[in-house]
Amino acid sequence: MEQDQAAASAWAALASANRIVVKIGTATIARPKGTPNRLTVSLAPESTDTGRGGVDTEYIYRVAAQFADLVKAGKQLILVTSGAIGMGARELGLTKHVTEVRMRQVCAAIGQPILMEEYRAAFGVFGLTAAQLLVTRDAWDDRASYLNLRATVETLLGNRVIPVFNENDCVSTAEIGNAFGDNDRLSAYIASKIDAELLIILSDVECLYDSDPRENPDAKPIPYVRELTGEHLAAAGGRGSEFSTGGMKTKLAAVAIARDAGCRVVIAHGRESRVIARVAAGERLGTLFDAAHALKNRVRWLKNSQPKGRLTIDSGALAAIREHNSLLPRGVTAVEGDFGRSSVVLVNESAKILSNFSSAELAAVMGKKSEEIEAILGKGSPHVVARPEDTAFLDE
Repeated sequence: MEQDQAAASAWAALASANRIVVKIGTATIARPKGTPNRLTVSLAPESTDTGRGGVDTEYIYRVAAQFADLVKAGKQLILVTSGAIGMGARELGLTKHVTEVRMRQVCAAIGQPILMEEYRAAFGVFGLTAAQLLVTRDAWDDRASYLNLRATVETLLGNRVIPVFNENDCVSTAEIGNAFGDNDRLSAYIASKIDAELLIILSDVECLYDSDPRENPDAKPIPYVRELTGEHLAAAGGRGSEFSTGGMKTKLAAVAIARDAGCRVVIAHGRESRVIARVAAGERLGTLFDAAHALKNRVRWLKNSQPKGRLTIDSGALAAIREHNSLLPRGVTAVEGDFGRSSVVLVNESAKILSNFSSAELAAVMGKKSEEIEAILGKGSPHVVARPEDTAFLDE
């Protein structure tokens, strides 16, 4: 009974969400194989069929129509779109999943302008302006860049412009550590960073099941999740469709990020009729993941930033920082990586801190008492590695 009441309350709360992030996956935005790409007269009376590279132009116009209705109702919407690599691959005549880094970058460079032109034209028909924002992890991990990007998004939203995000696949690679890896996580980062109340993840999967429905025909849908558990993660299947990089596991990783920000998440099938508008109105479609107690913005930024190095600290120091005390150099037993001051650093695989020392400085003073530091590093040197407000535990 308590679970049913919580679910009813959470679904009803969606209708009051003012700031909404919508993520559309590659499999959703691509034109189904063997189908023509036609625009209905009611959607775009003066438009021609501009769809190329497998883009389902009519679907994009339907998305734009829903966005326009929600903007008129006073909502602020942000779009995170996949599809650039898939569109580029189809433009080149490729039929298989593209895995080689350089070819993925080539496909992204070809497909991104195709994709953005489709959105620009569709939103324009409904009186909306779309702004393209291509980002990498670096934009979020650097605090100054993140604050600047956030301010830009706030200004766009204030002017009723639709920010359209995609990962900058032309320059981001896992090898250099600046890739999100998938747009599910990117959408969750955006929802977290700009304090969205609702994240809608649309794909070719209609909801979360208690097991992989592709392997188990008796798999049952889970319409509401109050707390994300290991059982949910175990039930998630593998990779998605041929040109996508995500699957249910990446979606659940995104859910965890968004929940930390107090943001509810709905995973639903992108081809459901008017799915965005219906979810935003509180209609029960797909799976709703309820929000957790929102962490402070700075703590969320720390938790979700990619660490530049690693520290090992002794058990006494770990206990001290868990009690909201500062981390001191004498508690540090090992330093890994090459990082500068004010870098995010992973501690004992369980917390992230904003370090007051560079890796070289910390290696020189680790294990030392605070009064010994100036003699080693000179006057004006910091005495603590990180203060409580610059510490975030990954399990909290």
